Amino acid sequence: MNLILLGPPGAGKGTQAKLLEQKLNMLQLSTGDMLRAAKDKGSEIGKKIKLIMAEGNLVTDEIVIELISENIDKSSKCAGFIFDGFPRTLYQADALSELMSSKKQSIDLVIEMRVDDSQLIERIVGRYSCKECGEVYHKVNRPEQKKGVCDNCKSINGFIFREDDTEEALRTRLFNYYRETSSLIGYYYAKKKLTMVDGLLPIQTIHDLIYQATKNNL
Repeated sequence: MNLILLGPPGAGKGTQAKLLEQKLNMLQLSTGDMLRAAKDKGSEIGKKIKLIMAEGNLVTDEIVIELISENIDKSSKCAGFIFDGFPRTLYQADALSELMSSKKQSIDLVIEMRVDDSQLIERIVGRYSCKECGEVYHKVNRPEQKKGVCDNCKSINGFIFREDDTEEALRTRLFNYYRETSSLIGYYYAKKKLTMVDGLLPIQTIHDLIYQATKNNL
C-alpha cells in the first residue's frame, strides 16, 4: 500500500503519517525531511542538494525523484510508503507514477485532507510550543494550565511562537498550496484513487477514516 497525503499547511498530514507508520508498518517520505537528511549526510546527491540550496536555488524535480527512489530502495522491508509534500504539480505526479511503475509498484490511494480555511487559520494562529520538550499549545483552545509552566515537562524556560503562524503568512501559504496542487485533485479523482476526509475532525477520527480507506483499497 502506497498513499499520498494532500492537504494545506496545518491540516495535520505529518500527524496522520506518523499514526499510519505505527499501525501499518509504513514509511513516511517527507520531501523536506529527505532533503535535509541528504544534505547533512554528505552523500553525492546530498552534496548536490547542499550546493543548490547554498546558491539560493530550488532543488529540481529530477533530484527529488532521485532522492525518493534512493529512499524506497533502502526501505524495502516496510509495508508501503506515505508521500507527504510530494507531488505538488501534475509533472511531479507523472514522474512519481513512472518511478513507482519502474519499481513494480503504484500509488494506491490519495487522501485529500480538506479544510475550511477560516477554521484552519483560527486553529493555527496562536499556536506556541515549549522550548524544552516541544509540547504544543494554543492561546485560546489550549493554553498551559499554569501560566508560564509547561504542563508536560514543567519547564519554566518559556515558549516559542512560530514566525509564520500569523494570519497574513498563513493565507499566503494557503494561496500557494491551492495554486500548486488544485490540479492534482482532478488528476487523482480521474484515476479513481482520491478519498476526501475532513481535516478539521479530531485526530483519532481522521486516523480511523484514513485507516478504513486503506482497508477498502487492499
